[in-house]
Amino acid sequence: MMLPASLDEAVAALSAMPAAVPVAGGTDLMAAVNKGQLRPAGLVGLGRINETRGWQYQDGNALLGAGLTHARMGRPDFAALIPALAASARAAGPPQIRNAGTLGGNIVTASPTGDTLPVLAALEAELLISGPTGTREIPVSHLLAGREILGPGELIGFVRVPLLHAPQVFLKATGRTGPGRATASVAVVLDPARRGVRCAVGAIAPMPLRPLEAERWIASLIDWDGERGLAAEALTAFGEYVAAACIPDPVAADGQEPPALPPAVLHLRRTVAALARRALGRALS
Repeated sequence: MMLPASLDEAVAALSAMPAAVPVAGGTDLMAAVNKGQLRPAGLVGLGRINETRGWQYQDGNALLGAGLTHARMGRPDFAALIPALAASARAAGPPQIRNAGTLGGNIVTASPTGDTLPVLAALEAELLISGPTGTREIPVSHLLAGREILGPGELIGFVRVPLLHAPQVFLKATGRTGPGRATASVAVVLDPARRGVRCAVGAIAPMPLRPLEAERWIASLIDWDGERGLAAEALTAFGEYVAAACIPDPVAADGQEPPALPPAVLHLRRTVAALARRALGRALS
């Protein structure tokens, strides 16, 4: 196992050994190894790269190191900076997972139940990817869409997140799928400067879903220069709009009645509606 002390050294190590796998917290990687699902030819440990274990300010954004642990993001000073991301980090599982798991690992693994992913999607974060030819930037949505973004020798160094200085909320529902594992999650972010609402739904699809029409509709109802509050009926309608957009009704075959949603799917849609309604309500309160 190689243990580089800088991003440049990590890129050089991965370039020299293309079959090697980078590992930070290892919460997902080691589980796959223990189950016999993965047999890496080599490992490049990222735990000694101090430059990616903190954050800095950059032109109205927060530049977050990919090595930030969930435990670190859950602390009050970080929560004051990006509340929804801190909330998702605190919800990421038991203490041993939060202490080891990292922001970059959560993104690269791209598990549908990754708690930080809908927050990053709602915040419209960008990835700074380090590689043999230098650093390049891509929207986080590209990687979450399952595209093969990382090339040979590349890894995520930083995540750029806009600092909106406005309310943002992350909520999730859990079931019997594992300790703290989400069955559905919702991130809602207010963007007063653009008079917008951003919402992303996680865990119900391979990638976070953005109900853009629901976002635009609810933003048009908010008095951005006043109290910003909405009636309970509007919050309920928003939740149902989000849920229907993310879990649509079945399409009917020609000349036939559309089939009903299975009970489990209908329950999931109701869960998403409730989460979206509550998240928006808390953001506006």
